[in-house]
Amino acid sequence: MAPRRSAGAGAFPKAVEPLVTRSAEQGELYAALDLGTNSCRMLIARPSGSQFLVVDSFSKAVQLGQGLEASGRLSRASISRTVQALQICRRKVEQHGVLRMRMVATEACRRAKNARDFMRLVKRETGLPLEIIQPEEEARLAVISCAPLVNTTTEQLLVVDIGGGSTELVWIDLSDVPPLDRPRAIMRLSKGFHPEPAVEPAARVVDWISVPLGVATLKDQFGDVEDDAARFALMSWFFEEKLADFSPYTAGSPRKGFQIIGTSGTVTTVAACHLNLRRYDRTKVDGLTMSSDQIDAVIRSFLALGPEGRRGDPRIGRDRHSLIMSGSAILQALMRVWPTDALSVADRGLREGLLYAQMAADGVLHEMG
Repeated sequence: MAPRRSAGAGAFPKAVEPLVTRSAEQGELYAALDLGTNSCRMLIARPSGSQFLVVDSFSKAVQLGQGLEASGRLSRASISRTVQALQICRRKVEQHGVLRMRMVATEACRRAKNARDFMRLVKRETGLPLEIIQPEEEARLAVISCAPLVNTTTEQLLVVDIGGGSTELVWIDLSDVPPLDRPRAIMRLSKGFHPEPAVEPAARVVDWISVPLGVATLKDQFGDVEDDAARFALMSWFFEEKLADFSPYTAGSPRKGFQIIGTSGTVTTVAACHLNLRRYDRTKVDGLTMSSDQIDAVIRSFLALGPEGRRGDPRIGRDRHSLIMSGSAILQALMRVWPTDALSVADRGLREGLLYAQMAADGVLHEMG
C-alpha cells in the first residue's frame, strides 16, 4: 500500500479568525528560535498569504542538557557549544535585517540551577532576546503547528511532542466542532488551553501533561544499563509510569474518530526509515500516516541493528543515532497505552507555532481564497 499523507501536509495553518490584514513589506521577516535540551533550531520566514515562506534556517545538536540529570546544572562545555550556535543565529538575524523575532528555551533551562546565569551570558554574548517558556505554552505551540494535519473525521485528538528534555501530551475533544472546522478550532487554542467561552463550538482540552522525560533525559536515566534490548524495555515502561496523572491514560482510546499526531525528531526519523530515505525529505515525511505495525517494524529493525549498526545507518543520521532508542521507547509506550491503527507524522513544532503566533498577532496572514 502506498504511504498516505494528510491533505494538510506541508501547509501552514490558516489564521485563527478573520484578521484585518496589512501587506507584508518586501523583506519584512520574522524569526523563531527553539533552544531545546538537545538542539538549537531557528527559522526565518516571510508571511505569504495564509502561510509563510522560509528564507533561512539553522539547526545544530548542541546537547545543552548533557549531564543535567546528574548535576542539575548546565555544563561549561554545553554552554559554550550553545552560545556558539546562538552567535550564528544572531549573525543570520542581522544579515537578513529581522526585526520581529521570538526566541525560546525549554526544559533544560527550566530545570537547570544555573539557568539564570546562562540567560545572562546569552544576553551579554549574543544580544538575543532568549526567554524561558513554561510547559503549557510549549505544548500549545506544538499543537497549533499541527492543525493542518487534523482530519475532519477526528473527534478525539492526541498531540505528542517528544523533545530532548520533556514530552508534552495534549488530549483534545473535537466532537462538538463541525467536521470542516476542526483544524481551525485547533488554531483557536493559540489563545490558551482554557479560553473564554466562545460563541461557536470550540475544541476542548480534556487534559495535558508535560512529562519531564525526553530523548536526552530518558537516555541519561538508563545509561548504565549495558544490554541494548533491556535498556530499551526499561525506558519504555519507565516512561509509561509517568503517564499515571494524565487523565486519558486510564480511559483508553476509541478506535473510531481517534487520531494521534506525533511531532519530534524521533517520529520523523522513524518515518524516514520506514520510507528508506537515505537523504531526509520533509515533503515525503510531513503528513505521512504510519500504521502501528509499520512503527513496530522500524523499531524492531533499530534493535536488530544494535548501537554500532544504528551509528552507521544513514537514514538515522549522526545527530540522532544515540537518541533514537530512547525516543522509540517513548513512542512505543504511547502506542501501547492507546492502541490505535495509525500515527500522523508531523515535521513541525515550536518554531512553526512561534512564527504563526507572531504573524497572526501582527495581522499579516489572511484566509486562503
